[in-house]
Amino acid sequence: MRILITGGTGFLGSHLCERLLNEGHEVICLDNFFTGRKANIAHLLPNPYFELVRHDVIDPFKFEVDQIYNLACPASPPHYQFNPIKTTKTSVMGAINCLGLAKRVKARVFQASTSEVYGDPEVHPQPESYKGSVNPIGIRACYDEGKRCAETLFFDYHRQNNVDIRVVRIFNTYGPRMLPDDGRVVSNFIVQALKGEDITIYGDGTQTRSFCYVDDLIEGFVRLMNTEGVTGPINIGNPSEFTMLELAELVLKQVGGSSKLTFHPLPGDDPLQRQPDITLAKEKLGWEPTVSLEQGLEKTIDYFRGVVNS
Repeated sequence: MRILITGGTGFLGSHLCERLLNEGHEVICLDNFFTGRKANIAHLLPNPYFELVRHDVIDPFKFEVDQIYNLACPASPPHYQFNPIKTTKTSVMGAINCLGLAKRVKARVFQASTSEVYGDPEVHPQPESYKGSVNPIGIRACYDEGKRCAETLFFDYHRQNNVDIRVVRIFNTYGPRMLPDDGRVVSNFIVQALKGEDITIYGDGTQTRSFCYVDDLIEGFVRLMNTEGVTGPINIGNPSEFTMLELAELVLKQVGGSSKLTFHPLPGDDPLQRQPDITLAKEKLGWEPTVSLEQGLEKTIDYFRGVVNS
């Protein structure tokens, strides 16, 4: 197949490009390089079935493709809060442009949504039926509400125009090619530990996240995209829940060194709990994560060790 991936030079996008090329598909990678990096896909450039296009998803685009994966949007708080209006436009107008293209060429289109649509949840763990608790005017709303609106557009295009859609809700993911300065907790802790700096913990460290290794996540993407009759939304993430203190201790154990923990005020609207209910993914896709946090951290630390040393 010929497959378009928006946001294809980013952390997740580059892994997806690699996976689909390895399966023998043609891949068009579209990115404006706000958080994506050419270094993430440099090893793919010699492949004659790979094409890189510098373009912003908020502007219309035309390609003849069989499938579209819409991954374009900064996903870490420092990056999506840098220009919140642009973040909202990326989610909303990017979705409209992907859906318009899918409608025209009759392609199947995939939306990378997020567990942030659940906000600071009042239900734990979070099933897809939970409608969320989101602050629509908070500092995270540009991302949370942008992704919620993108889901709305996907299902309205599906109902009104019979567009073939897939929607996944991504829970915390980590692995090689994360940006060292993206502000996400795994990369923060690893980079601080490797540099011998204090580990920055927001709040008292008892808030929880569930961490999914990138290879497991990409497997979930591909299974959903190629499963007939399942639109989603489907949670893809690791249901094993860890506190920030537990994560910090695991990182320090694997990195070594003498870093100490420091505590800082919790940012606004930061959710206290995040854990996916993956019952639907198991039933519909036969998917569940296979990489433990310890195994995934080892591979991620090896990657960041090279980044920090260089």
